[in-house]
Amino acid sequence: MPNHIRTGLDSFLAVPPPEVHGARLGLLMNQASVNHEFRYACDLLAERFPGQLRMLFSPQHGLQGEQQANMIESPDSRYAPLNLPVCSLYAETRRPPDSMLADIDCLVIDLQDVGTRVYTFVWTMLECLRACVQNNVRVVVLDRPNPLGGEVIEGPMLEKDFRSFVGGSEVPLRHGLTIGELARLLNSEERIDAELTVVPMGGWDRTMLFPDTGLPWVPPSPNMPRWQTALLYPGQVLLEGTSLSEGRGTTTPFEVIGAPALDPDQLLAAVRRDEHPGIALQAIRFQPTFDKWRRQICGGLAIHVLDAAAVRSVGLTITLIDVARQLAPDNFTWLQPPYEYEYKKPPIDILFGNDQLRNRLNSDDSIDRDELTHLLSYGNENWRERVSMHLIYADRAG
Repeated sequence: MPNHIRTGLDSFLAVPPPEVHGARLGLLMNQASVNHEFRYACDLLAERFPGQLRMLFSPQHGLQGEQQANMIESPDSRYAPLNLPVCSLYAETRRPPDSMLADIDCLVIDLQDVGTRVYTFVWTMLECLRACVQNNVRVVVLDRPNPLGGEVIEGPMLEKDFRSFVGGSEVPLRHGLTIGELARLLNSEERIDAELTVVPMGGWDRTMLFPDTGLPWVPPSPNMPRWQTALLYPGQVLLEGTSLSEGRGTTTPFEVIGAPALDPDQLLAAVRRDEHPGIALQAIRFQPTFDKWRRQICGGLAIHVLDAAAVRSVGLTITLIDVARQLAPDNFTWLQPPYEYEYKKPPIDILFGNDQLRNRLNSDDSIDRDELTHLLSYGNENWRERVSMHLIYADRAG
């Protein structure tokens, strides 16, 4: 066995499914859609299927990951090495236009998800499934690892009234599925019934965190530089709904928390670190170069991963938000929309999946351990049962 797992891209190139033979192909990809030698999926497909690749599609952040977040759109463009048009699916529309699907028979999707419901690539895939079924275009998803593994679930479940482009279906924050498994789930539960094929990985199992795969980490978006960033992201992304900095504009996005009014030593002293295994907290100051608190010195904490398997970032971040808003209540606010094309609901509500966290933190009392457990598990009782028929890889967690 090689020293890395075999991705769906590897398997697809080695043994193409019958539906791609002679088909006009489109490819949804970005800069992380590479093989273990860092070659782009589009170049590999163009070699393997001469003359068949007609169109590229790009998700949020652009084909090369050049754009920042939250409604910073990418224009359509061309991929010069192959002289192919690139249709941006993070622009005026998040769904492939009929005109862009007219020249293809099969849309291939090769994206590296990060295992957190709010990451928009999955919802771009959902829009592709809907558009393709309407245009009689087949869909082939090339599976890639969930970098957080496939065993741990962190809540809560998204409530239907809080659907948005950071949550298009009822999925927990840390969902424990691969992008191929999510494609199967969404195609079924949303009753899309697209003609869908998922090309599985070889050698991956649900116990694997990203370093176990032997694959290179290529940042799938500008603020996901390390796989440890993805590990902390399920919780730290909630900071996007607050006035607290999540580290955008620093070299460690989602691995810090802070604001100008916070005293880092007080913040560190107020957190019961024994309740949050797998991490170490360090009192720091930092100065973002863009985004929240641009060019202002923030007091806060750095989060260091010591034991990746033990990390539960959602509970950690809720605790940090709770402590920070008590230490500097006059400087803590919930950010207002628009956020990711939602113009009415507060960003924190669509990020968390309901309004319970915001409503609870608006009270004066601290969240105790039992309340935190309830917030994190809310609505997740049937998740494993729901997904069981859509799993591609054995579920050792039962």
